[in-house]
Amino acid sequence: MKKVPIGISDFKELITENYYYVDKSLFIKGIIDDGAKVILLPRPRRFGKTLNMSMLRYFFEKSDEDNKYLFENLKVNKYKDIMGMQGKYPVIYLTFKDVKDTKFKKSYEKVKDIISDEYDKFRYLLESEYLSDVEKIYFKKVLYKEASQGEYEMSLKNLSKYLYKHYKQKIIILIDEYDVLIQSGYLNNYYSESIEFMRNFLSGALKDNIYLEKGVVTGILRVAKESIFSGLNNLKVCTMLNEDYSSNFGFLEYEVKKILKYYNIEYEIDEVRNWYNGYIFGENVIYNPWSILSYVDNYKEGFKAHWVNTSSNDLVKEILTSSGEAVKKELEDLMMGKDIIKIINEDISMKDIDKSAESVWSFLLFSGYLKVVRKKRKEGRLYCNLKIPNKEVLYLYEEIIMMWFKENINNEKFNLMLKSLINKDIETFEDILAEFVLSSISYFDVSGDDSEKVYHAFVLGMLIALSNEYEVKSNKESGYGRYDVALIPKDKNKLGIIMEFKKVNKRRKETLEIACNNALKQIKEKNYKQELLDRGVRDIIELGIAFEGKEVLVVEG
Repeated sequence: MKKVPIGISDFKELITENYYYVDKSLFIKGIIDDGAKVILLPRPRRFGKTLNMSMLRYFFEKSDEDNKYLFENLKVNKYKDIMGMQGKYPVIYLTFKDVKDTKFKKSYEKVKDIISDEYDKFRYLLESEYLSDVEKIYFKKVLYKEASQGEYEMSLKNLSKYLYKHYKQKIIILIDEYDVLIQSGYLNNYYSESIEFMRNFLSGALKDNIYLEKGVVTGILRVAKESIFSGLNNLKVCTMLNEDYSSNFGFLEYEVKKILKYYNIEYEIDEVRNWYNGYIFGENVIYNPWSILSYVDNYKEGFKAHWVNTSSNDLVKEILTSSGEAVKKELEDLMMGKDIIKIINEDISMKDIDKSAESVWSFLLFSGYLKVVRKKRKEGRLYCNLKIPNKEVLYLYEEIIMMWFKENINNEKFNLMLKSLINKDIETFEDILAEFVLSSISYFDVSGDDSEKVYHAFVLGMLIALSNEYEVKSNKESGYGRYDVALIPKDKNKLGIIMEFKKVNKRRKETLEIACNNALKQIKEKNYKQELLDRGVRDIIELGIAFEGKEVLVVEG
């Protein structure tokens, strides 16, 4: 029985140490057949980018050891012309996946280590008759981490030149997770330094480099607006929305079925779909590979979130927490299983990601936290219907929302507030809701004239905390209008609740009492309880909830 390859990103180790391998070797053929000089392949984390780049390295790299045997039983071996290119090129391979520090200085030191290690792999160039004395001095400065930042920024291009001079052969450059440093810079306030370094480092090696045969770059985002890839006329970008390379990252349906059958758990396929399926790359339905392998390795423990717990989700938490009321409202719709239509920008600017709702949704899509169910282009813009992919990602959103509440109101007290609500203890419900509004106003940046963010945060909290017993619906048509919130019990013998929220209109000289009564009047006139009656719910209460600045009043109709 083959071992489950959890966390194995070295292709040679995976093939030679009896691990189960989902054959993605036709990725090699795709890269060779592609006419582009430089190919950028943004994909979510843990979707096989590093393993695929390692495979390219073992395929192309000139080596003292013949690695051809690694590909003998793989699909690419059927193509003799492709296999004729195996082991023919000098390969520079760099991965920045672990460059995650709170200070630029520490991240930069790690980058220097990575570059130095790659130079060390080619230490024999110091004996090459084809390098000048000046070039060898530069080589040693980089190798011993004594070079200036400007010299490190040119180190990738210079190494390709040295290898070309030595071998009289153009170079393959493979750069994995190029944008990790940029994301760390965004989170930790050294964004401009990280952008400046990566722009100079990558453009030097990939733009108009006469020594380059082919460059392949992976990351999560394109981030083209920062001009990292500006002027690269030979650059081809294939995001998850493109058909090219759409089957090379992540697992296809038939591949998942083969894995489950091999480990004798094929009977779980339906629930596997619910938890880990749902991504759309090009026209292919894709499963999350990390989650599939983690589940297979621990299937006796049942289904749980694997991918969202593997590494930090700080960036998505930061973006959602700081987003505006419109984003929170649409997140509410997503968590109810609805889809939202958004303009998707494939050229995301990290520094502006929290300043534009368009950038927020684009980031969440390309990072793997949303999926596209439909797309169309109109007047040069890409419109996508977006949904939450599966139960695993829904779990992450729930965690983020509960984090909001834990930072603003004791979790036990929040649960007591909801328990009081469904047990008709409206007085206790009102007291704790008032406390929640007081603590949440600054956090959700709600002015005295606008309670919408508190309202949507409250609804999101109910969606999670009451989901086992209730359907929580918001802004849904019923009777002759749209109610604000309805709690529809899954057991029709339990209490159903209709809530209408109002903010006091001072220009009309309203009070909290008047606003609550107007809310109750609207519930009755619009017959909002009709949907609950149609479901067979007979025990129904109607609540008018009014806000005035930091004050709140709840009145039962």
